[in-house]
Amino acid sequence: MNKKEIIANIKDQKQNPHLKFQLKTKTENFTIKLFHTLFDAEIPVEKNIDELEQDFERLVDLACWEHKKPCRKLWQNYMHQLPELLCKLNKDAETIFKNDPAANSIEEIYLCYPGFFAVAIYRFAHEFYKAGFPLVPRMMTEYAHRLTGVDIHPGAKIGTSFFIDHATGIVIGETAEIKNEVKIYQGVTLGALYVEKNLKNTKRHPTVEENVTIYANATILGGDTIIGKNSIVGGNVWLTSSIPENSIVTHSPEIKIRKNHE
Repeated sequence: MNKKEIIANIKDQKQNPHLKFQLKTKTENFTIKLFHTLFDAEIPVEKNIDELEQDFERLVDLACWEHKKPCRKLWQNYMHQLPELLCKLNKDAETIFKNDPAANSIEEIYLCYPGFFAVAIYRFAHEFYKAGFPLVPRMMTEYAHRLTGVDIHPGAKIGTSFFIDHATGIVIGETAEIKNEVKIYQGVTLGALYVEKNLKNTKRHPTVEENVTIYANATILGGDTIIGKNSIVGGNVWLTSSIPENSIVTHSPEIKIRKNHE
């Protein structure tokens, strides 16, 4: 093919008219501006709220393909939810500070903890997701995923005082439900037993009841799987069925004594 034929071929294969990568960049900028607006003491809240509204309108122009752009109406309701979101996130930060002996100040949580950042972006995104505006919140949580190694789908339901420690490698699926006062360590997966397209709109991911601790690299799978309240799931545990409240589940390694070599 010559140059003109190559260009024509590429154009023919660009079938999606809505694929505009500036949407991704603008979503990431909107996300970090929202985080700074709520937490940075030097940021003028009123000015930034006005700017965020304008930024959101640009996102709607790029991501809302319905006639007359009904997604524009989401912002006013979302803005009214921001004080409650901030309250939830402050509780998350307080829980981390209360439980982590490595935390020297509450400021350290907001500035340094990737788990807190990932949960904050999830909470921002979840409200848009619930309102039926799915693409932007998915990009918001993927932005946090890229920065922190924590993959939380914006459709998951997560209660208050949530503590992610160390963060890297955590996966929380779309239909997972996590109640209040839950602690999760690095490498934990709350996933589906298997993936098929016809499972859309069904509960595929587990439910974690209140006051549960899940240690590093535990894998919990299945929409019918419930982790009972006040339970402890040890590191490297693999679960595909429910456990009752007050359970302790551990992985027992096989230990062999090595013979001495001369």
